[in-house]
Amino acid sequence: MTAYVPPTATEGGAQALPAAVRALAGADFGVLAKRFLDAGFKVLQPAPGIVTIKSGKAPACASVVVSVGVHGDETGPIEVLAYVLDALSQGPDALALDLMVCVGNIDAIAAGKRFIDADLNRMFRPVRGSLASAAEAARADTMIAATVAFFEGAGPDRWHLDLHTAIRPSVYPTFAIVPDLIAEEGKCALIAWLGQAAIGAIVMNPQSAGTYSYYSAEFHGAAASTVELGRVGTLGQNDLSLFADVGTALDDLLRGAKPAGPKVEPHVFAVAQEIIKHSDAFTMAFDRSTQNFTALGQGQVIATDGDIVYAVKHPEELVVFPNPDVRVGLRAGLMVVRKS
Repeated sequence: MTAYVPPTATEGGAQALPAAVRALAGADFGVLAKRFLDAGFKVLQPAPGIVTIKSGKAPACASVVVSVGVHGDETGPIEVLAYVLDALSQGPDALALDLMVCVGNIDAIAAGKRFIDADLNRMFRPVRGSLASAAEAARADTMIAATVAFFEGAGPDRWHLDLHTAIRPSVYPTFAIVPDLIAEEGKCALIAWLGQAAIGAIVMNPQSAGTYSYYSAEFHGAAASTVELGRVGTLGQNDLSLFADVGTALDDLLRGAKPAGPKVEPHVFAVAQEIIKHSDAFTMAFDRSTQNFTALGQGQVIATDGDIVYAVKHPEELVVFPNPDVRVGLRAGLMVVRKS
């Protein structure tokens, strides 16, 4: 059996990408699919960039979705997932669950851009308004259809790990956004896995911003999370040593290994307020060098939007995902408070 070995910072490179990384970034599941097919698994490719691998047994095992590349410039998770899947597929009988792998915005990945028309990770909502004609809206519909088909008839043990990297630096280099509506048992298991993956902070999110992971939690009962792993980077030039813990934890999950103890005890935060951009007059009160989880004091102005003034309401709130460049009507940031 081929074991997963976390790649080092020096492996790969823009001119020497391993075949498995090139394939996943190019949404090519040919080799992977054949290895599992030859081992007797039921393998389907319902759409470009999506593959499902099932044992065909009764739904007693877990059903897990792993997605990467929902933003085309977030390439580190593509690389680490490629290594995990390549090692697993060389000993395919080790796969202990039903698996769906989704490479999100395949056109944006190919173009080396964050998106083509609009942010794909805001499209998993019933009403899209002016974004309904965007290329990403059609891609979200494709991903939703595949997710529905994958979870249909699945047992209660459902997961979705949507792996990302952040635009800004962060006080916590790795952190996760977890929908608060997840059932308690699944939430506890997910938080334990995030600790095993050395995720430093968890934000419990009470409402959707149209993200893929929130969709899976809300409509399919999945223990789902958007997992932020460092910074955006160029394919083949990421420091993969930063992904070692999450790669190992993901490999353990797919193989059904007994959960290891946490590498860290993540700090848990609750959302205090959402910052919504209502007009083109929207401005934030800090510059673009401000890190995720920067602390602001009570009364401090966060943003202004015409007559609307967003200010800190608690003794301390920390800013996450500040982005004044989002489209009007979308979330431009979260303010969070620490729970534990």
